[in-house]
Amino acid sequence: MHIDHLKIFVTVVELKHFSKAAKVLNLSQPNVSLHIRNLESELETTLFIRSPKQVKVTAAGEMFYIKARQMLSLFEEAKQEIADQQHIVQGTIKIGASFTIGEYILPRVLAEYANDHPKVNVEVMVGNTEEVMEKTRTNELDISLIEGEVSEQEVEAVPFMDDEMIIIASSSHPLAQVSVVTPDLLQNQVWILRESGSGTRAFSNQLIQHLELQMKRSFVFSSSQGIKEAVSAGLGIAMISRLTVRKELELGELKEIDIANQRFTRKLSIIKGKHEFVSRAHDLFIEKILNLNKS
Repeated sequence: MHIDHLKIFVTVVELKHFSKAAKVLNLSQPNVSLHIRNLESELETTLFIRSPKQVKVTAAGEMFYIKARQMLSLFEEAKQEIADQQHIVQGTIKIGASFTIGEYILPRVLAEYANDHPKVNVEVMVGNTEEVMEKTRTNELDISLIEGEVSEQEVEAVPFMDDEMIIIASSSHPLAQVSVVTPDLLQNQVWILRESGSGTRAFSNQLIQHLELQMKRSFVFSSSQGIKEAVSAGLGIAMISRLTVRKELELGELKEIDIANQRFTRKLSIIKGKHEFVSRAHDLFIEKILNLNKS
């Protein structure tokens, strides 16, 4: 029995789909199917019931899945213990990040981490919070960094930083001429919003609901850069992380709208699936993230 058979089998079970598993594993679907058939032949049993619409795990498959996860965990643990004996941190970690973190925090952290641990390979996926959460829940990602609240029970979450959210406008916007803006001045404004599923959009929605604001009109962009360009062009106002607009504020390209007696912050969190085994490479990356506020 090959370790690759086990990895492919476990991935198909967790994703409940041959083509999705092939995509995650960077294999062709026929190759995945061949591995599964060889495994079924070796075990002399059927592991999946296949139909055009779904893949269902048999009772034997459910039992073998538990054992396969244990075997894979022991294999990874053995590799890591051997590496630890040699004082080498190695392996591959798959990291997910929501857009704000992935574009404005993660690159600097990874540069330092890669310099400290040259034998660790890192794969990064940047998406909105909802996408990253789903891939972490299904163990397609080992560790992820997201914005906002975490309600999933199938992942573990640890806050690592407070992120200040601010409202921005172009320097020529009427609100930019007011030193301190009261909530009533935010009524009937044009808002530039992130797409549904993003942490920034969720926070913006909460603010608009909390202040009972009516929007004159809204535009939706799928990136912070798109929002900054739209606001700079005078299309409307937006709520965004201060991390993403530091340069633009310093250069006067955008103006922060100061809301009277209001400061808005959200938590940035590390999330991870409930793996049986976590490598030294994972632990050191998490340690570096948790030490961000100390650096």
